Amino acid sequence: MPEPQILLSPREISYESPGAKVRFGLIALATDLTTEADYVRIFPPEAIVHTTRVAFANPTTPENLRKMAPLLTDAAALITPGVPLAAICYSCTSASATIGVETVENFIHAVRPGLPVVLPTGASSRAFHALGVRRIAVVTPYLPEASEAVANYFAAEGFEITRHHCLGLADDRDMARVSKETIVEAAIAADSPDAEAIFLSCTAFPAVGAISEIESRTGKPVVSSNQASAWELLRRGGFSHWRPTEYGRLFALPLHGADAGAAA
Repeated sequence: MPEPQILLSPREISYESPGAKVRFGLIALATDLTTEADYVRIFPPEAIVHTTRVAFANPTTPENLRKMAPLLTDAAALITPGVPLAAICYSCTSASATIGVETVENFIHAVRPGLPVVLPTGASSRAFHALGVRRIAVVTPYLPEASEAVANYFAAEGFEITRHHCLGLADDRDMARVSKETIVEAAIAADSPDAEAIFLSCTAFPAVGAISEIESRTGKPVVSSNQASAWELLRRGGFSHWRPTEYGRLFALPLHGADAGAAA
């Protein structure tokens, strides 16, 4: 067998110019079946998402969600070591609400100091501010105790919860299998005349594909966990021009204020 031959010298190899791609980090739950596929649908080709996983054991109780917190440091350390990222997303809405923003950021910043951290809770809050709404209907696939933590987060952020419905599922792998038809009907049931927008919580919930139909049927903006996280990541990465029309009114809007970062 012939020995391998070096085709080019290092000086003859051309490389892509720095910054030709914008890279993002994603920490997904070990059981997450939805976030990566949603990001593939939403992100432009120039935006690259690098994923790692964090251990998680169902059911989605507050106790199990809190167990992920100290594991976030090692998970963040595994994402493209030495390669710059525009931001990193921890993709769990109920855990973000249960653990708390500051705690999540501290564990991630232990290995990626100064890197913007995007959480579905904060991204959704900023989405509602961008949309100019304060009264929201909340739909979750969770058990009541996990659903309560999410509703409490938005209430603490100054939003009025007009209705709060949950599907009562314990396993996020089951949440990922909920049909589009069920998600649409759950959103319609949660809507009311005093609601200005509808929130579909949970990164496992395959809600992105239902947003357009719900907005069409209700005449109101819809925010989902993965849609809002993708919107904030892209705006932080400088993709203010990226405005897909299939995933809700949100993508027509910029990320405002001090949180805008690179998107300003």
